[in-house]
Amino acid sequence: MSVESGVVPVVVDEAVRGAPAPALRGLVGWYSGYRQRGVAPTRHRGLPSPYLTLILTLDEPLTVAAHPDRRDAPGDYVTLLGGLHTAPALIEVPGRQSGVQVALGPLGARALLGLPAGGLAGIDVHAEDVLGAEARYAQERLREAADWPGRFAVLDAWLLGRLREAGPPPEVCEAWRLVLASRGLIRVATLAGEVGWSERHLRSRFLAETGLTPKAAARVVRFDLARRHLATRPDSPDLAGLAADHGYADQSHLDREFTALAGCAPSAWLAEEFRNIQAGHHPPGRGWERQQTSSEEQPP
Repeated sequence: MSVESGVVPVVVDEAVRGAPAPALRGLVGWYSGYRQRGVAPTRHRGLPSPYLTLILTLDEPLTVAAHPDRRDAPGDYVTLLGGLHTAPALIEVPGRQSGVQVALGPLGARALLGLPAGGLAGIDVHAEDVLGAEARYAQERLREAADWPGRFAVLDAWLLGRLREAGPPPEVCEAWRLVLASRGLIRVATLAGEVGWSERHLRSRFLAETGLTPKAAARVVRFDLARRHLATRPDSPDLAGLAADHGYADQSHLDREFTALAGCAPSAWLAEEFRNIQAGHHPPGRGWERQQTSSEEQPP
């Protein structure tokens, strides 16, 4: 029924954050549940971040209009698994969507996915292509659950059942930790010295395990923190102060990096995001709820 007929459509806009089971922490950052109905159709940018994305939808597929690698064809996904990337994805939000996103740290990829995060670098795939039929089974279990705590419990049980004692070399783990702890400001030469590898060897192994080079990872971490900070003050952004706080040479440097990684300037991103959503609730899709501080276990 339409507004003209005297019946106002019911609007549903739910966004719920859940913590993974203790045994998964450090491998999984968090779970984000979302359900929207009756909202205005829009397009959302899925931005680069320090997390892989695993999405299991509930009532309708996720529509990816453009992938980080623009050579990949658009499509609909009942389940989606995406690696780390340095270009935005574009997500169509047709006024209704629902599902759960898992923020997966790259150091957890071997233990939970059975392959290094580098194997998914810059791409999106149907999750069952990597995880087999159990990805669709988990998605069906999510649909049967009665509420968000029940859905997060389904994810806990599924991921704990997949958990294996596998991980990247300790040098890669330490390098990733240092990139996060430095807020993306550490130099590659310093990083190599800290882990005892040559810069060339570090670059090769780090890229294979995470999907990004150390320099690109630092760039993504710095950008992710800057845009999260920017989103806390959408009505009065201080771009010069933001640039200084996050290690950019000046506001022009911030603008260039934002345009390269988000596909638009900071002011344009704010206008898009906060025209579509209010109070910081981001529409789901690749990268929609990624947050990062100096620890993968403690999103802000």
